[in-house]
Amino acid sequence: MWIPYILISAVLLAVYDTAKKHSVRANAVMPVLVLGTAAGALFFALALAATGRLRDALVISYVDFGLVAVKAVIVSGSWIFVYYAMRALPLSIVAPIRASSPLWTLAGAMLLFHEIPTPLQALGMVVILVGYWLFSVAGQAEGIRFTRHPGVFCAFAGTLLGAGSALYDKYLLQTCGLERNTMQLWFAIDLTLLLGATLCVQRAAGLQRTRFEWRWTIPAVGMLLMAADWFYFGALSQEGVAISVLSLIRRSNVALSFAAGALIFRERNLRRKGVALAAILIGVALLCLA
Repeated sequence: MWIPYILISAVLLAVYDTAKKHSVRANAVMPVLVLGTAAGALFFALALAATGRLRDALVISYVDFGLVAVKAVIVSGSWIFVYYAMRALPLSIVAPIRASSPLWTLAGAMLLFHEIPTPLQALGMVVILVGYWLFSVAGQAEGIRFTRHPGVFCAFAGTLLGAGSALYDKYLLQTCGLERNTMQLWFAIDLTLLLGATLCVQRAAGLQRTRFEWRWTIPAVGMLLMAADWFYFGALSQEGVAISVLSLIRRSNVALSFAAGALIFRERNLRRKGVALAAILIGVALLCLA
């Protein structure tokens, strides 16, 4: 049954968002990304070794390695945009923008995989769109212009790339038949190397202007994401599961991320944001009922 997998993934994703905000706030983005990703890759490799699955997961063909490397390129772009957005914007703004990823995933799923939403699913998606519009209104009250703020651009760019990655995940797991542990392990390795190379280029060009500060949440970010993705891939690898519905339920983590923004980071304008959040949760509930 895929529902427990995706719900656990959503909870872990909310904790991941909170740790990510703490790790990157007023901090250099690329070192945080590289160290967090490396910690996640090491954590996942050790988990596979402890369960006796590491040797099998390391076996991969050249073709499959290339396919996974493409995923690493897509995700590295997404994460770089999202981390810069997370540093520039309140968590209670970034998390809902990130939650719009399933809508773009749905559009791609309809185009590529011929997934057609039911009337109740369509209603849920409309309600979620209304929620995102309400969040844009709330953001303007904090001086955040959605059409002008570079952080908003980064958040949406990262979200669109993330939606593309979700569609590619379905292709790799269901069409190409990649084993999920193999895909996740090599993806983590490729991503660490790719982000590490990007950091080296950034430093060589003198583009890193923000001082790096070590925080305990940096390795936690990588480990939390590996765990969240493991449950997500477990749900996605089951036959007949609609990627559009999976993505929407997973992104319901916005509720917990919103609470973290209020309680931990003391963010403002929570009443308007709360109304927008309620609309998103109602939309997710409609999708679950469908």
